[in-house]
Amino acid sequence: MAKTETRPWDVAEHLETEEDMALYLEAALEEGDPALVATALGDIAHAKGMAQIARKTGLGRESLYKALSPEGNPEFATVLKVVRALGLRLHATTKQA
Repeated sequence: MAKTETRPWDVAEHLETEEDMALYLEAALEEGDPALVATALGDIAHAKGMAQIARKTGLGRESLYKALSPEGNPEFATVLKVVRALGLRLHATTKQA
């Protein structure tokens, strides 16, 4: 019987289109958990290339990895820089009852 090889699931490998990335971030925002939002931004940045995002934001790669981890607590200015560098936008809508 052949062995089945498994490896940890990496969401970044499945974020193939801009729409995938936007929907993933939107779902994280809807949850309302800051750590989840930071992690989602990190996953999207990883999918696009962390070095490229670091260059576009003017931030260090290691700083981005740290800020966009579940334990990170990025400043809002950092979040905005990353969102812009990813080619995404944050927007507000009214809360539906």
